[in-house]
Amino acid sequence: MLGNILFASDGLTIAIWILVAVLSLTILFLFFKSIVIVHQTEAYVLERIGKYKATLDVGWHFIIPIFDKVIKKVSLKEHVVDFKPQPVITKDNVTIQIDTVVFYQITDPHAYTYGVNNPINAIENLTATTLRNIIGELELDATLTSRDVINAKVRLILDEATDPWGIKVRRVELKNIIPPRDIQEAMEKQMRAEKRSAILVAEGEKESVVLRAIAKKEALIAEAEGAAQAIKLINEANPNQKYITLRSLDTLAKVADGQATKLIVPSNIADLSSLVSSITETIQATKKEAQTKGKEN
Repeated sequence: MLGNILFASDGLTIAIWILVAVLSLTILFLFFKSIVIVHQTEAYVLERIGKYKATLDVGWHFIIPIFDKVIKKVSLKEHVVDFKPQPVITKDNVTIQIDTVVFYQITDPHAYTYGVNNPINAIENLTATTLRNIIGELELDATLTSRDVINAKVRLILDEATDPWGIKVRRVELKNIIPPRDIQEAMEKQMRAEKRSAILVAEGEKESVVLRAIAKKEALIAEAEGAAQAIKLINEANPNQKYITLRSLDTLAKVADGQATKLIVPSNIADLSSLVSSITETIQATKKEAQTKGKEN
């Protein structure tokens, strides 16, 4: 009987020790569960018994296990979403495919958690709707050349619409604008024609410059050859001093015929005296020759 009592006592002790061990492990587990570590560029949304309690930022936080629960871990980094191509109709009734890239950042984890269900899907649908409204007011040519304007308008509208969701739209880019195949082929033909036209214009301008240069060169050569030929003929004629003097007088008379405003004379007075003397002698010789011819007649 005493053995039974001792055995029962040992069993009770073992049970107590097991219970203590279980309680210790449970307390240790709950202690670790009560510690929440939030990493950099993250935020945790905490609920207590199903109700929003707080937003935990970076660092150590103690919560009440079982009662408190982190329902959402939010990354505060900038996100990039590449949406699939959307069909959009331009003002001139051309259906084009546009795929967009949206850069956004979560600025309010609370609003992001409770503001809208599936925020990314909401942004995609809102982007497609906004594009249809904007592109519907533009013709195809304006759409292809106004990417920056379209990007700015879409970003502004998205940013305003997503603000209640705790989302900041940083940038929107139209990744591709794809017209129908027949229009693409027509645009390619037009580009090739414009390129060919530009090449022909450039070649024509180049040829024109070359021809003008050749013509100028030939004119200078002809002028030089004419001057050389004139000098050669004068030298071959071996004119006397009287002829040269008369030609000089003729030139001087033309210069001083009343039409010119300036009269150029030699700077050296001796040269001027020599010129006057030569003129006088030439006139006298001319008169004597005329008188001699008159007597002979």
